[in-house]
Amino acid sequence: MTFSVRYIANIIQMAAQQGASRQKLLDIVGLDMDAMQDEDLRLDASIYNKVLETAITQTGDDFLGLHIGNYLSLSAAGIIYQIAQTSATIYESLEHVCAFANLGCQALPFSLHKHSDLLEIRMTPSELWMAQSPISVAHTIDAVTMFSIREFQTLTLQKHQPEKVHFTRPRPPKFTEYEKFYGCPVRFEQPTNAIFLSKKVATQKIVTSDYSLLQILLQYATARLEKIQHHQGFSSIVKNAIINLVKPQFPTLHQVADNLNLSVRTLQRRLKEEGLTFKMVMDELKKQFALDYMHNLTLSISEIAYLLDYADASAFNRSFKRWTGKSPKRWRETVK
Repeated sequence: MTFSVRYIANIIQMAAQQGASRQKLLDIVGLDMDAMQDEDLRLDASIYNKVLETAITQTGDDFLGLHIGNYLSLSAAGIIYQIAQTSATIYESLEHVCAFANLGCQALPFSLHKHSDLLEIRMTPSELWMAQSPISVAHTIDAVTMFSIREFQTLTLQKHQPEKVHFTRPRPPKFTEYEKFYGCPVRFEQPTNAIFLSKKVATQKIVTSDYSLLQILLQYATARLEKIQHHQGFSSIVKNAIINLVKPQFPTLHQVADNLNLSVRTLQRRLKEEGLTFKMVMDELKKQFALDYMHNLTLSISEIAYLLDYADASAFNRSFKRWTGKSPKRWRETVK
């Protein structure tokens, strides 16, 4: 999982204005602000999480995500916003945003879902990211939601508000702040993180629509996405697909192949070219999940075994000992 370094730079800039130490945040990244303007540079989720967690602590801002989404220039989204600007309608722009969301954040894919009278823009954080830093996920979703609402309004030059916004996390004490920012009812402990627009808003024309420029931008974005995927290797693409499909059960080989629009045979062949099998990729991913879950002491060994699709705790214990050389109980004792 990686994040656009330009987006991280904007978070640092905004947090510094609220009293956080710019230098301390830059030290976490290991780059200066000039180097962080590289549109193609990406950083691992562990760095992103630490920057955001440190910014929240230093600013003391329980609503930092909301403030980031309200503060960021729309141009911070780079080519994704340019594509949205040149699309014909809000709905078309959302289709493109969902297709190229990985250019900004691989750990938070977008998807569109049509209901009888509403359009749902769903944001589904990966289970691995949730295990690493729930607070980072929550503030990122807050920021993306606020940013998206501003984007809808700017693209149409109208003050459209969502019909409602849903979050999966528990309701915070000052939940009314969210309704002030989003301008609509906000519900917590829901099945999805999502923005709901009326279908009438979704059909609104974008005032800066430019079909010819859109085609050029789509070609460029496609090339950049392919470049990222090529750099990662096919096994990383498969891992990302698995992470996005965990609900919480892990997907099957056939489900992953369908998600990538590949035949099972092609998926297996391309993994074989990297000296891997689907089983090996899944095993490595479960190891990553396991180590993240093990740091969460509120989860029992049996609960972790269930989350990782093991038949029982003893089966998980055998795998964990193969990965680390220690039993889960012994491993937890040594890392305390």
